[in-house]
Amino acid sequence: MKKFFVVLPALAAALMVISGCQRESGGASAGGDVSRGMDRRIVMGYSQIGAESEWRTACTNSVKAAAEEWNIELIFSDAQQKQENQMQAIRSFIRQKVDIIGFTPVVETGWDAILQEIKDAGIPVICVDRQVTLAAGKNQEDYITAFIGSNMQAEATKAAQWIVNYMKTTGNTKKKDDGSTDINVAILEGTTGSGAQVGRTEGWNAEIAKYPNYKTIFRQTGNFTRAEGQQVMEAWMKSPQANDIDVLLAQNDDMAIGAIDAINAAGKKPGTDIIIVSIDAVKGAFDAMLRKELNATIECNPLLGPQVMDTAVKILNNQPVTWWVESEESQFDWTNAEAAYPSRQY
Repeated sequence: MKKFFVVLPALAAALMVISGCQRESGGASAGGDVSRGMDRRIVMGYSQIGAESEWRTACTNSVKAAAEEWNIELIFSDAQQKQENQMQAIRSFIRQKVDIIGFTPVVETGWDAILQEIKDAGIPVICVDRQVTLAAGKNQEDYITAFIGSNMQAEATKAAQWIVNYMKTTGNTKKKDDGSTDINVAILEGTTGSGAQVGRTEGWNAEIAKYPNYKTIFRQTGNFTRAEGQQVMEAWMKSPQANDIDVLLAQNDDMAIGAIDAINAAGKKPGTDIIIVSIDAVKGAFDAMLRKELNATIECNPLLGPQVMDTAVKILNNQPVTWWVESEESQFDWTNAEAAYPSRQY
């Protein structure tokens, strides 16, 4: 029996490591066992998608730093891009009876059962960065207490508008948009079925439909990663239609940066031969804009941690919260990237 009780704590610790969950204690600034704005210390379970991009890393760091600042105990889980890992982590949070759950869904669908389990347990939920789609007749507002993140459709709309304006006024080394000339577009999409991919695809499709001379000649997922963005672009640059590409839209910066490497390797000039616009506005995108290889990036703000913690405290204090806490965002290109670069935090 003595051996059993000695081994049990070690086994529990090992299981915590295997599950990818990490307990992170908040700082002492809020004082001992009290979270900011509370009369006790909050325990939050948080399931993050993974670390597929600069943006995701910045988001994770923001959440962890804000938990420290608010003195909230954070049980953090890295899902490594797998929905099943998120399910396991969330069920672990329920068993541990955390005060509140935060998560970023790796894909939009498949959450009905787990959200019902959370609701049955009486635990409030904050959805961060990406939303979910539930079965017909169900509203996510009935299962998710608040959503904090960007308007993905609006981001892609801005990207389309920027591209059309630039092609009309400047164009690439081959052509300008005179309203009748075909403008051939290649699209690097994010992880299929994710909220960002769905929203950005919908926003792009709706806006670009206003300009029938814009033709999509390539469309493929790069899973939001630099490596896959490069691999897909390399394949496109070896195809018979490679010289037809006028514009590349990448649904995040990392895929665009990978694609830039492939375009350079193929002997083309990114930013002039092929106009490139992406979404996120991470520092790597600014570096590419300063090299005149990326034309523009639409901001998707990853620094959501303070909003997450502030919203959590309000929910647990039974204070009213806006269901969608929308991020403040801008857009950048060669005209303003240099001035904005020194102040970028991610």
